[in-house]
Amino acid sequence: MNKIDLKNKNAVVTGGAQGIGLAISELFLESGASVSLWDRDEALVKKTAQKLSSKGNVEAVVMEVSDLTSVENAVKSTQNSLGSIDILVCNAGIAGPTEKLWKYPSDDWKSIIDINLTGVFHCLRAVTPMMIKQNYGRIVNVASVAGKDGNPNASAYSASKAGVMSLTKSLGKELADYDIAVNCITPAAARTQIFDQMKDEHIQYMLSKIPRGRFLKVEEAASMVAWLCSKENSFTTGGVFDLSGGRSTY
Repeated sequence: MNKIDLKNKNAVVTGGAQGIGLAISELFLESGASVSLWDRDEALVKKTAQKLSSKGNVEAVVMEVSDLTSVENAVKSTQNSLGSIDILVCNAGIAGPTEKLWKYPSDDWKSIIDINLTGVFHCLRAVTPMMIKQNYGRIVNVASVAGKDGNPNASAYSASKAGVMSLTKSLGKELADYDIAVNCITPAAARTQIFDQMKDEHIQYMLSKIPRGRFLKVEEAASMVAWLCSKENSFTTGGVFDLSGGRSTY
């Protein structure tokens, strides 16, 4: 994959220990950025940071996006170690069970919304003031094609990702007077650990909807995110960037 110039930039990637978040973190490091991996899995995030240490300056921060205090503490920790946060990628998320809406467990619904949507709000709320003060920032929120189309048997996940898209558009407008870009991506399914939460029939349903006939590669998502987080992306904000392999029609 091509490298983007991210030299002397400090990046936070939530859910950065695996999957799309890991691919983004790796490309950021290869492109010259320092990276703070935010994740709730302490063992995994520390192991990932150690694995990536040969590629550049990387740290592990154990935190929980659904807890605002935890997010605020993570901001302080990263600011103390890196000095600033120039790039924020809100990637942390869960799929939850695949079930009809009228059978959907209310506890699972709440957990998915808390992590996938409220967790993004918490991170944006905590990091945005720093970016305003320095008059610079690049933010990418990871939504999903499910937020556009609404996948059956995944109402909570689909609703949470639709919320992320609207949240992105709102904040992009609010920060348009600054050199801060806020965008999101809507990837189709990628074969990552999130598949472990899904039934095989749901995975096959998602694959059947992709005209390219294959799942997204995490490296492909990372490439788009890297450009959106670069200085070159100086105009586009509040945008939704498609990574659906031809599935989406808008």
